[in-house]
Amino acid sequence: MIPLERARAIAERWVRDWNCHDLDAIASHYADDLEFTSPLVIDRLGCADGTIRSKAELKSYFAVGLTPGSNLKFELIDVFPGVSSVALLYRNHRGRTVCETMSLRADGTAEKVVVHYR
Repeated sequence: MIPLERARAIAERWVRDWNCHDLDAIASHYADDLEFTSPLVIDRLGCADGTIRSKAELKSYFAVGLTPGSNLKFELIDVFPGVSSVALLYRNHRGRTVCETMSLRADGTAEKVVVHYR
């Protein structure tokens, strides 16, 4: 089980890196070989299963939201620790509530991510 304090530290660092628009810092949260599944992957990339499977592709996908002048910002609402995962509940810059679940490797990088939007 991941202690709540560790889960909160992971979440706070993740939100900080996104709010700083630091693509390399954001990418450091993810394993090189991963599964990142989101409805936005379907919308933006036309990927039928909504899944990205490499860090390079993930960085390209994230870069779209981090263009100069972007108002992207996340507000952390809550964190839920699991056995080897954390779920982040946050509000994005568009006012949408998002739940993002990250299965973590021993080194703390996310190897499987599933994103849900309300």
